Amino acid sequence: MESYLLDWANLLLRWLHVITAVAWVGSSFYFVFLDSSLTAPEDEDLKRQGVSGELWAVHGGGFYHPVKFAGAPPKLPGHLHWFYWESYTTWMSGFALLTVSYLWNARAYLIDPARMDWSPAAAVSVTLGFLVVFWILYDLICRIVGQRKNGDAIVGALVAVLVVAASWLACQWFAGRAAFLIVGAMIATTMSANVAMWIIPGQRKMVASIKAGQPIDPIHGKIGKQRSVHNTYFTLPVLFAMLSNHYSFTWSHPHNWLVLVGMMFAGAAIRQFFVLRHGWKLGRNKHPAPHAAVGVVVILALLAWMAPSPSKAPAAPALAAPAAAPTIAEVRAIVDQRCLQCHGAQVQMKNVRLDSDDSLRQHAQAVYQQVVVTRLMPMNNSTGLTEDERARIGAWFSAGAR
Repeated sequence: MESYLLDWANLLLRWLHVITAVAWVGSSFYFVFLDSSLTAPEDEDLKRQGVSGELWAVHGGGFYHPVKFAGAPPKLPGHLHWFYWESYTTWMSGFALLTVSYLWNARAYLIDPARMDWSPAAAVSVTLGFLVVFWILYDLICRIVGQRKNGDAIVGALVAVLVVAASWLACQWFAGRAAFLIVGAMIATTMSANVAMWIIPGQRKMVASIKAGQPIDPIHGKIGKQRSVHNTYFTLPVLFAMLSNHYSFTWSHPHNWLVLVGMMFAGAAIRQFFVLRHGWKLGRNKHPAPHAAVGVVVILALLAWMAPSPSKAPAAPALAAPAAAPTIAEVRAIVDQRCLQCHGAQVQMKNVRLDSDDSLRQHAQAVYQQVVVTRLMPMNNSTGLTEDERARIGAWFSAGAR
């Protein structure tokens, strides 16, 4: 029953998380496009009102004319829409999903004894520490050097170093699948903290100044814009980290931290292409194709570097096959000891049940793939499957899984 309820919680939270993430990322991308596409107003009345930019657009059978006031508008409307629940709900649903999927079963999902054999409590504490410490260090970097000359470039370089260090540490300490997700959650937490701690408070201070008839301190808009720009470059790296857990060839690589860093860098470079593309159309900057090219080249380089050698057999190397093919009874004894905790009568993870000869034969291909070829199961080898046992399962399958 616990597994059944956790599966429902995982499904519903994942559904909610995707919906709210689409809303948050969509609104973020739209406002980056909007800021980059605004042109000086032509109407004299708009100029007198203090409008600094306008855009004409057509969508859904109607015409839209958004305008931007660089300072205070002539009058605040009765209803002012704030963009923050998209961010907050995305983070809350994501953290709940992390808890249900990883923290709740830390022994199986977070801990790889071959990397760091610590207690579940320690693994959970360090995971939460990644979220908190990264935000603190990132925020300090922005506070200390963000407003200096060339501050954006310095912040970008220091934050890149911080992300690389965190990625390396996570991949040394945690199971590969969890490491990628922790880094993604770490950056996503910082994105939402930017909204909660800087962007929205700054906007509230601006609105309060307007209502009080006081001049607006431009620092609030400057910092809010800076943190918003950081968020847009974080987006594609976070999305890759979140999707990677479905593709074991990324996080199971011996140098998985380089794979993670390389793909996140490629995502940021490709995002830069889309950010600058709008300005290029208006003649404000050069064509941003080189940024996209850099991202694509990095991805292609990773693809070539990670490609399996065609000379190697698909089975796991260096496993000595037994002289005679094992019987299903022998394989059954291994599976009963090593696999039924997650694939037995009480729990059937991923709808795979292996507690009978018929079900073992039915899933023989998947067992061979997961146990012998990719060596992903048992997860983090939590049940202590030996090399000889992997070899026997491989020999049984190769002999026809009789």
